[in-house]
Amino acid sequence: MHPTTSRRRLAVLAAASAAALTAGALTAVTAEAAVAACRVDYRITNQWGGGFGADVTVTNLGDPVNGWTLGWSFAAGQQVVQAWNASVSQSGAQVTARDAGYNAAIGTGGTANFGFNGSWNNAANPAPAAFTLNGTACTGAPPTSTPPTTGPTTPPPTTPPPTTPPPGAKQMEKLDRGLVSVRSGSGNLVSWRLLGTETSGVSFNLYRGSAKVNGSPITGATTYLDGGAAAGSAYTVRAVVNGAEQPASAPALQFANGYLDVPIQAPPGGTTPSGEGYSYSANDASVGDLDGDGRYEFVLKWDPSNAKDNSQSGYTGNVYVDAYTLTGARLWRIDLGRNIRAGAHYTQFQVYDYDGDGDAEVAMKTADGTRSGTGQVIGSSSADHRNSSGYVLAGPEYLTMFDGRTGAALSTVDYDPPRGSVSSWGDSYGNRVDRFLAGTAYLDGQRPSLIMARGYYTRAVIAAWDFRDGTLRKRWTFDSNAAGNGAAAGQGNHQLSVADVDNDGRQEIVYGAATIDDNGRLLYSTGNGHGDALHVGDLDPARAGLEVFKVDEDGSKPSSWMSDARTGQILWQTAPNGDNGRGVSADVWAGSPGAESWSSAADGLRNTRGQNVGRKPSSANFLIWWDGDPVRELLDGTKIDKYGTGGETRLLTGSNVASNNGTKSTPALSADILGDWREEVVWRTADSSALRIYSTPVTTGLRLPTLMHDPQYRVAVAWQNTAYNQPPHPGFFLGDGMSTPAAPNIYLR
Repeated sequence: MHPTTSRRRLAVLAAASAAALTAGALTAVTAEAAVAACRVDYRITNQWGGGFGADVTVTNLGDPVNGWTLGWSFAAGQQVVQAWNASVSQSGAQVTARDAGYNAAIGTGGTANFGFNGSWNNAANPAPAAFTLNGTACTGAPPTSTPPTTGPTTPPPTTPPPTTPPPGAKQMEKLDRGLVSVRSGSGNLVSWRLLGTETSGVSFNLYRGSAKVNGSPITGATTYLDGGAAAGSAYTVRAVVNGAEQPASAPALQFANGYLDVPIQAPPGGTTPSGEGYSYSANDASVGDLDGDGRYEFVLKWDPSNAKDNSQSGYTGNVYVDAYTLTGARLWRIDLGRNIRAGAHYTQFQVYDYDGDGDAEVAMKTADGTRSGTGQVIGSSSADHRNSSGYVLAGPEYLTMFDGRTGAALSTVDYDPPRGSVSSWGDSYGNRVDRFLAGTAYLDGQRPSLIMARGYYTRAVIAAWDFRDGTLRKRWTFDSNAAGNGAAAGQGNHQLSVADVDNDGRQEIVYGAATIDDNGRLLYSTGNGHGDALHVGDLDPARAGLEVFKVDEDGSKPSSWMSDARTGQILWQTAPNGDNGRGVSADVWAGSPGAESWSSAADGLRNTRGQNVGRKPSSANFLIWWDGDPVRELLDGTKIDKYGTGGETRLLTGSNVASNNGTKSTPALSADILGDWREEVVWRTADSSALRIYSTPVTTGLRLPTLMHDPQYRVAVAWQNTAYNQPPHPGFFLGDGMSTPAAPNIYLR
């Protein structure tokens, strides 16, 4: 039996005292002067026979505090058994929770989160009726005596979630402004999100403190260079809709040195059964709005120093997955346990709001001994399925959907596709059987589904899951061994892509050289086989629809090629030239229309017709929109370069940071997670003590909605951490000479 949990949400308004954010820094307030006001959200995340898990979030609505104690009483004999992110004690019915040190300071509008497991009598488990914070009873209302000088802070005006969504509209995240201030020369570059639901008539006023800095409303790009402003100046932005100024945004995040550090906490090292010691480094990251506040949180994978490629034998340390707020508060930690091996091909995690409740979930493959963020053990805690070579080729395999707020296991099912016979995947020692891919796709055209896959060198199996009402349910399974699907065998890449290739409003799975339709049926296969890198987007804006650019590993096949994403028709190709390991396609040079494509085993830079038009860039790795024009830049290792016909121009060299995944030299994440439409790059610091976010200090004249409200781009950010990480592409052409893209057909939750 494997566990299946469901969640029940209970919210109780209560109180707190607490915090203020002044010029980007927390400032302590004396007890005599502090105004106590907060809200407490108490949720039962899961219940089982004799036990339950709970999540508690304190939102500060008053003055700042540095150190907090939350108290409440249970009314039905509940007992706290285990807690995280707080020190919890209990005497009779009275419970006291104290901060964990790293989350002691709560600024105005900030939150502190902790959780616990408890016991109950299976008859009643009511939420506490009242809370006290630092001895003060709370009302759940903001203070009236000290109104903010910049006006109330509310989410930006957006289209409200419809009762009946518009036809074909896709459900997307309800994001805040993502306001950032990046030091730029002697001033600050301030930028913010334009949402995908906002019309072109929305303009903005920017405030430094209580002073408006722009003379007339900003109607162009959502960015403003505040020349001569002091470093650390506090900013808010307000939309202007039909001439009426809207409430202020949350205060800007400060990038005083061009970057923002998010503190992270490395797991302790250990020793394998063979006596090898290991330590941990931060690895791939993703983002999602885990708590529904409109801001992204990070989900981060920790890899041990003895992580292995599937072709390598040996034990590995456990894999851990953490969640952090942008201020570095750790929300939870999942320990995948001894029966999940560490390496780039084993754990592909997806972060997305799958059930449409406004909070993102986190999904990944689990096994006996996996421990959730709330301490739940999946399967057997004592089972050890590792063989003498360190491989895990026996024992049950699970798929678990975790709560983004708490890390609690919400639903666990048998992993599909199952392992079956190890040798049926291409070898007998455990290499190809454990090549996993994952993604997220709008298969019904409206709500996201989870994609989990296994195999690509020979047999390829893809399973689609829906998460509704707290339960994972299978939508369909595609198997290259099934009748009529044989053309998909051996066609997978070390990654996948997701895009609406046939323009029917529903997304397909581009699985390397084969594409699976939204209904789980084979759409086409080019037959060109396995490869390492794959790019899907509107690479040639002169043609209708999307294109695929791919490199091949089979020396008898074209070394690289571009195809029509709808039909698989090959548009151009380069001659066979052995194993072509790297390839990129994007508009990196304004000297030729559309995207340029290049790869390790083919000469030159190819235009949209496959013609060699000039010097090949010095890297073939990641991409990023960094400077002010729509032409994309080169992201490789810990640097950003601008392509030029005579050589690259360095735009950024990361300070004291490291890239991930060995020679792949990929960032923890690169995506449009803050500010305007340009992308941020996130690297781990060299000592893995922080995720360092860099945001551009360069102005732009281009006004675009956040790329995270483009459905193809958003799901690409979700699958970016899969195996051989690749950069995201939107569903429209973003480059030199671009047309104004159509407004995305989305609704917000």
